[in-house]
Amino acid sequence: MRTWTVDDVMTTDVLTVGESAPYREIVDLMTGRRVSAVPVVDEFRRVLGVISEADLLHKVELTGESPGWRIFEGRRRHDARVKAAGMIAYELMTTPAVTVPAGTPLAAAARRMSRENVKRLPVTDDLGRLVGIVSRSDLLKVHLRPDGDIQRDIVREVVERVLTAQEGTLEVTVTDGMVELAGRLDRRSSAEIASRLAARVPGVVDVVADDLTYDFDDVDPAPSTSAAAG
Repeated sequence: MRTWTVDDVMTTDVLTVGESAPYREIVDLMTGRRVSAVPVVDEFRRVLGVISEADLLHKVELTGESPGWRIFEGRRRHDARVKAAGMIAYELMTTPAVTVPAGTPLAAAARRMSRENVKRLPVTDDLGRLVGIVSRSDLLKVHLRPDGDIQRDIVREVVERVLTAQEGTLEVTVTDGMVELAGRLDRRSSAEIASRLAARVPGVVDVVADDLTYDFDDVDPAPSTSAAAG
């Protein structure tokens, strides 16, 4: 079964800046292209860092404040002051950049975004060169798949390929990404496999298998009479 990766949803026409790009140029580029962040790359398109709107706003936020440092200033406030004084990309960017390699499954990319508390991830090749960028909204594109495509994937990849079930054995219905499985299989383990694999098909929101039954419970079989008696 094919797993969707960041390659399937990422933006490949990525706006970037060099490390010596001036503040005003970066602002003009970001507002002109209506993007909230830009990767900073070197001459080989290796990702050095990322500049977000938050990084640029420090200059607006701290305008007029005393440039002196406070003795008990926290790390976040200190970093904000440093970036507020920055004039070029190298001084403004957040580094190291949080990136993912090409081919990363969408679920893994989503977990990394959540763990690192970032809104987008530059996608890099084996040499660290930028090949695309994926945002939170990009990761949600998988749930825009038509129900018919999801249903076909479950039938072909799960029912026919993995379970090798005969036609008509398992009925698959998909509505707004919600999958309903109905029918009768030979073993309980097969029914559990069907539900588990169907849930992994890109675009599936949830799987309901209340009407999926089986002939033999090979997962938790009832104890024999002799074993019970002993």
